[in-house]
Amino acid sequence: MGFLAWIVFGLIAGVVAKWLTPGPAPGGFIVTVVLGIVGAAVGGFIGTTLGFGSVSGFDLRSMLIAIVGAIVVLVIYGAVTRKK
Repeated sequence: MGFLAWIVFGLIAGVVAKWLTPGPAPGGFIVTVVLGIVGAAVGGFIGTTLGFGSVSGFDLRSMLIAIVGAIVVLVIYGAVTRKK
């Protein structure tokens, strides 16, 4: 996928992941986009490593992998930035 496609894919995955993640999500729209892109990349890497296949285009499987990766990244980001 091209760079612009990863940005669009990450945007969609980040927004969906933020809707699905319980509690107040840290950061605004830009943070969501960045974490969505990172999550899509992490999800694609983990999916490929575990044998789910490579993320090769816009399909439902790739979107689910990207959303799961974005949720994981959002939860980790929320845990790290949470005020005590």
